Amino acid sequence: MRRPPRLPIELLKGQLKITQSGLFLDAHRRSECSFVSHAHGDHIARHDRTIATQATVALMRHRFGARRLKEALPVAYRKPFGLADLTLELFPAGHVLGSAQLRVTRNGVALGYSGDLCLEATLTAEKAEVVECDVLVLESTFGLPRYVFPPKHEVLRLIRGFVDNALSDRMTPVLLAYALGKAQEILKYLGEAGYRCRAHPIVHAVNRVYLAEGVALPNVELLGPEGPGPGEVVVVPPHLSRSSSILRIERRRSAMLSGWAVDGQRGFRGADAAFPLSDHADFPGLLRYARATGASRVLTVHGHARELAAALCKEGMRAEPLVEREQLALL
Repeated sequence: MRRPPRLPIELLKGQLKITQSGLFLDAHRRSECSFVSHAHGDHIARHDRTIATQATVALMRHRFGARRLKEALPVAYRKPFGLADLTLELFPAGHVLGSAQLRVTRNGVALGYSGDLCLEATLTAEKAEVVECDVLVLESTFGLPRYVFPPKHEVLRLIRGFVDNALSDRMTPVLLAYALGKAQEILKYLGEAGYRCRAHPIVHAVNRVYLAEGVALPNVELLGPEGPGPGEVVVVPPHLSRSSSILRIERRRSAMLSGWAVDGQRGFRGADAAFPLSDHADFPGLLRYARATGASRVLTVHGHARELAAALCKEGMRAEPLVEREQLALL
């Protein structure tokens, strides 16, 4: 792969855009045309034209309503297609169901955009692939050296132990997990192990999209007003941990599932435990991924972009955080 002579990209009012084109990347405000890497709320908007995988489009339609989502172009992985003078190709990102990375090629030079990336295999998302490119735009959510996650199978084993201990004490385990992605991951793990689970209505609605996309979630039912039965596990979004449906469960023990648990339990007020179950790459994973792409230049975005860029430079790579300018020309 040759050294790129020039591939313009810009950060315009906080939104990433391929210059000299109408293409935005994960624009969080309405745009004429945006690639959407996945359906988490901070990555989506009602664009005039959306480019995303079929699963992401389905999840966006669930969130916005089919009528309120304008033109959407569902795109398969590894199927290059043209957009003006650009060639676009999507690759799995491993973050949540349907999450994608994007490679944009113009004049023989390839720009890779990671979006939110998880390199360890999951139960409910397509396994991430390395996107070879000349210039890499890399997310930096966990871009500090202290963010090193234990192997996922170990974290899941610890969560299962928490569940078993709560059930043996005749208490209801309440697992706090984001409604899209992490909730389905833990429900599938526990359901396939034979545990009977109840999903909060918000989680249950997302589950229905997963089921329609072919992801089985056995032993999972809706958490109704009657509450959970004896021996059942409840999964609820963290922001609803103090909702009436949860507070009605008198004998409960709660645990937060988040990569931020690496920092300890202090940030999760009210939870009895916290486990570092993450759908992002950790710091060592980001370093390995950047090198594996073969990129001769790396631009870090979001999260700890400056710190990650500095660490990549120490590894001998040419890296810098992408900062807002009128235009950034990659020389």
